[in-house]
Amino acid sequence: MRTSASAMSLERLPWPQATTATQFHSEPGSDEKRTVQSTDKQSFVKPTKPVRAAPNEVSFGPFRLLPTQFLLLKGDKPVSLGSRALEILTVLLERPGELVSKQELMDRVWPNVFVEPANLTVHMSALRRTLGDGRDGNRFIINIPGRGYSFVAAVDISKHEDRSTRARAWQEYCRLIPS
Repeated sequence: MRTSASAMSLERLPWPQATTATQFHSEPGSDEKRTVQSTDKQSFVKPTKPVRAAPNEVSFGPFRLLPTQFLLLKGDKPVSLGSRALEILTVLLERPGELVSKQELMDRVWPNVFVEPANLTVHMSALRRTLGDGRDGNRFIINIPGRGYSFVAAVDISKHEDRSTRARAWQEYCRLIPS
């Protein structure tokens, strides 16, 4: 078998030895050994704010949010809503009547992940469609262009929970899931 000239020349090339961390010096002629910092910790990870303790139930219009179960009910029936849209609703309901910036919403709903503002717009649209926002005189969420969103409907927050209602809602939710 014949070896090509390029393959032969590669065999003769001297391969540099891997450098070790102790070979780096701050100044030429310095004999002091230094180590390279470890990059185990990711420097691009954004810290998120701790979430306050959630109430047991938040009611608005015909809806009830059970944040601890991550469940939205209309009456006693569970509402099908994506997890990101439900998280957006939860963040807005933590501060009803206040402006929540788009950046804060994205930081809370997509922690430690870069997303385009269009993602927030898509999930906000799904949330508004599910709530029937703007239909039949219902207004739950308003947009302040370029700044953020505010939950404007009357909200009733309660710390107690009717376990029979939760059990019925869970049974109804389980019926919605295909087996």
